[in-house]
Amino acid sequence: MPNDLTPWIDLSWNERQILSLVRRRGPLPRAALAQTTGLSPQAITNLTRNLIRNGFLDAGAVVRGKVGQPSTPLSLAPDGAQFLGLKIGRRLVELALVDFVGRVKIHRQEIYGHPTPDRVLTFARNGIATILGSLPPDARIAGLGVATPFRLWDWGSEMAGWHGFDLAGRLAEDLPFPVFLENDASTACAAELIFGRSALPRDFVHLYVAHFAGGGVVLDGRLRVGPRRNAGALGSMPIPGGRQLLDCASVSTLEARLGRSLPPDDSGWQVPPDTEGRWIAEAGDALAFVALSAVALLDIPVVVIDGAIPRPTRAALVEATRAAMARLPAAGIDRPEIIEGSLARSARILGAAALPLAHFFEPGGALT
Repeated sequence: MPNDLTPWIDLSWNERQILSLVRRRGPLPRAALAQTTGLSPQAITNLTRNLIRNGFLDAGAVVRGKVGQPSTPLSLAPDGAQFLGLKIGRRLVELALVDFVGRVKIHRQEIYGHPTPDRVLTFARNGIATILGSLPPDARIAGLGVATPFRLWDWGSEMAGWHGFDLAGRLAEDLPFPVFLENDASTACAAELIFGRSALPRDFVHLYVAHFAGGGVVLDGRLRVGPRRNAGALGSMPIPGGRQLLDCASVSTLEARLGRSLPPDDSGWQVPPDTEGRWIAEAGDALAFVALSAVALLDIPVVVIDGAIPRPTRAALVEATRAAMARLPAAGIDRPEIIEGSLARSARILGAAALPLAHFFEPGGALT
């Protein structure tokens, strides 16, 4: 369905399906698209011609010399559409322009003591104006996605200004394209689904370790957030000892033990190995309990663990979770495969940009 603010986007379900397949599997010839979708070769030819004509697909060089007719691989056109993503974190706000293939073209950020509505709104407005001013007049911006923790006012009295503040509405007042807002842990999951590993199954759980741990659930290839947007809120899941996952598997827990804050980038991650090791072991136990609980409820085959942490720390956390999973009783169910995510600190900002992408270009019209 076309949007009044984006009249250049008017794609059928089949066209969205083609774009989604190419996005996840890489360049594909028309024969492969026909075989995968079940559409006739003539229908695929007509649909892909339309997508090429409208600037969403590029045709590569003809491949010859193989069995059968020569084939032309089709890939996403990088400038077919562009998306803005805004990510609000505990100490960092980010804004990015992301192209149609998921590459960050422009990135801005600001570090603060804590986010306030006025500061975030000013940063976003100024940054968006600067980015739009640097683009050619015919640049095709599909929308702005916002990734933010929900209930920011629960973080402390200094965050009270967020109660009742309509950030998406305030941003939309000034923009010629739509604005979408979702929980930041859900957008991290969305980023893995849209831009991450191509071999993921259609059902998986995503656990994201940041200042507070969170998560997301993908079923039948779509992110699910539930009618009250609590689905996949794995950071809030109870664990043994009368605690929640976020009490053990959050960076804030490690910071409390260190007695200082860790910087919002990998370069300043300096943690004594014994302190980090104890945190990883305890977090792994909690993550395994939550992962196996999710499997018992939803029969999920894969659990992805990612986070705003250095890659060696993430790898150690995955290993600790696997070891803890092996120790848990699992009679009657199959233990899931535990794998590393692929996007690390970029997951939430890419997931924010994925919100308008999914709305206009994914089959079904939305992630949720």
